Amino acid sequence: MEKYRTEVVPGLMKEFGMTHPMQAPAIVKIVVNMGIGIVDKNVFESRLKDMALITGQRPVVTKARKSISNFKVREGMNLGAKVTLRGTRMYEFLDRLINAALPRIRDFRGLSPRSFDGRGNFSIGLREFDIFPEIDPNHATGSQGGMDIVIVTSTDSDDVARALLKLFGMPYSKN
Repeated sequence: MEKYRTEVVPGLMKEFGMTHPMQAPAIVKIVVNMGIGIVDKNVFESRLKDMALITGQRPVVTKARKSISNFKVREGMNLGAKVTLRGTRMYEFLDRLINAALPRIRDFRGLSPRSFDGRGNFSIGLREFDIFPEIDPNHATGSQGGMDIVIVTSTDSDDVARALLKLFGMPYSKN
């Protein structure tokens, strides 16, 4: 939060010619989604605990909306979990993501700067969530699933949102 006020806002104001600090966009929320799938109840609970450790907040269980017999899914089955982070927890999670988790990815060359949705929101897909320092890789159960992280900003421009995240330290690839 302090970094946003002291470094990010002045940088955005200078780069985009803004005259007042309230014109600078901000990060509204970060949504972390994990599709767990059809697994044993103990594995499901373990993944929920891991997600709670990573985000610092209890996840909401997502359920199947309708039955699909080919996938052996029944309506109401637990299939995943999600967390919406705002405020202080959001900035702490973003800091841990940028400075601790992303550098731990093997052969990491940066995130694609084209992962914006056209409305200023940035999406990251991780194949493994054991890159977070809170997760003990020794107690990992089976094949670790991935997670999707969506960073929602208050701007509609991808270029402004890209500059906002760059000032926070988001490691973009050169391509």
